Amino acid sequence: MKLNGSEIVIEVLKEMGVDTVFGYPGGTILNIYDALYKHKDEIRHVLTSHEQGASHAADGYARSTGKVGVCMATSGPGATNLVTGIATAYMDSIPMVAITCNVGISLLGKDTFQEVDIVGITMPITKHGFIVKNVCDIADTLRRAFRIASTGRPGPVVVDITKNATSEECEFEPKKSTPKDNKRFDCYTREDLKKVADIINSCEKPFIYVGGGAIVSDASKEVRELCEKIDSPVCDSLMGKGAVDARDPHYTGMIGMHGTKASDKGVAECDMLLALGARFSDRVTGNTKTFASNATIVHIDIDDAEINKNIPTDAHIVGDLKDVLRDLLPLLEKKTHSSWIEHIEGYKKAFPLTYPKDRLTCQYIIERLNELTDSDAIVSTDVGQHQMWTAQFYGFRNPRQFLSSGGLGTMGYGLGAIIGAKVANPDRICVNIAGDGCFRMNLNELMTASRNRLPIIEIIIDNRVLGMVRQWQTLFYGGRYSNTILEDDTDYCKVAEAMGCKAYRITDRDEVDNVIKEALQSDVPVVIDAVIHEDDKVFPMVAPGGAIADAFDENDLDS
Repeated sequence: MKLNGSEIVIEVLKEMGVDTVFGYPGGTILNIYDALYKHKDEIRHVLTSHEQGASHAADGYARSTGKVGVCMATSGPGATNLVTGIATAYMDSIPMVAITCNVGISLLGKDTFQEVDIVGITMPITKHGFIVKNVCDIADTLRRAFRIASTGRPGPVVVDITKNATSEECEFEPKKSTPKDNKRFDCYTREDLKKVADIINSCEKPFIYVGGGAIVSDASKEVRELCEKIDSPVCDSLMGKGAVDARDPHYTGMIGMHGTKASDKGVAECDMLLALGARFSDRVTGNTKTFASNATIVHIDIDDAEINKNIPTDAHIVGDLKDVLRDLLPLLEKKTHSSWIEHIEGYKKAFPLTYPKDRLTCQYIIERLNELTDSDAIVSTDVGQHQMWTAQFYGFRNPRQFLSSGGLGTMGYGLGAIIGAKVANPDRICVNIAGDGCFRMNLNELMTASRNRLPIIEIIIDNRVLGMVRQWQTLFYGGRYSNTILEDDTDYCKVAEAMGCKAYRITDRDEVDNVIKEALQSDVPVVIDAVIHEDDKVFPMVAPGGAIADAFDENDLDS
């Protein structure tokens, strides 16, 4: 059948199982929006307040479902406004297809109004980028884009289509396509598996370090089975939250700069560290020369570029984590490491996560949110102190519960992401926790939530400073608070109400439960402005360039 380019775009999105796109229209993409209007009963379009919000919403949709997130924007500033969201998805290996439109082919390269080379701009932050100038190339290019985005190590793909291609016609042949190839990535041998199994079977003090790859590959079940079988303590990175149930007795908490002392000290003392779908980020390792220096290090990851990149390994397997663990588990002996487990338990008891109990704190709010939602909410964060407190004090029990910008550290990420998550999971409780500095970045997306009657909860941790930067200024810059004090008279509750949301302000611990309970019952977005002390800090902490074994807290500073 003969269709124009815009209709072909819609047909391929339907082939790929896309039910929702997030975007913002403009001149060059109008033909696609016209076609989308005709298919609005099949594909929902969520109009965001800014293109960056659309890219974060597509990201949140993808993280919370495992599907490919889709966002759209017009040429020029519309396309460039997607860049931060594309980079966020790239750093965290999130499958996304960003569809943009450019000026007509006859106007390319002439500094035409709103012309920009978005494929060139995003080349370093995408798995691949396409510019489509011929209508006959649209279908196969989009199909390829979805496969690239979702196959292997996932990531974002940009498809830029010239306006002429969206209006011209060609023959279209429907295909039974899926976004993801169901093929294995067997880059390892039986000998590789046996070498790793021998190391694991012979160790006496194992430790497992779980990264975001365990979430991406849906390997949570296998990871948990592994922990039980070899009787090993297990920690996670920020991106690995939920791969292991926080209530599992083997679980020791997050590792790294703001990890628990049990995790940091345990990894420093173990004789075998097994890294699963992790990239040994600087925030995890601290000083790489001292990281896990007593251990034989085994690394399993789908991307061979990550092997030996940051930390040298003694053995490794390149492959999809779920596949590798399924092949590896039968080769592992059932073990009991009682004395080692008891030793790590001693650290958990000696160095629990603590916070001031005499005033309202972010940690207390998160603990109560965790209790009142039975650890089952989808929670997004922005970046900073509140992000670390959420990772420390919300007890994530399952994968795809925690949405946060781990690699890029994007302020303003969380509100768009939780909108995407709520659209994808309408029956789940969806909460974004943001610092007041982060909230100011993309607060306009409250209008998106309100317009679509999405009952999300936005908790603003309002300390009137850029908290994490201030913490560093306090500890390492002699208390010189250069441009980190937010001396505004902005009333966030009034702002929220003006955008159609309910709003509450809390200043005392006694107010927390009632406000959260009311927010959980709301059928419209709720904003909670939680006023906390400006100098609350995230502990434990590893000093820049320090060893994770030397993590310190307030007690260490006082001594």
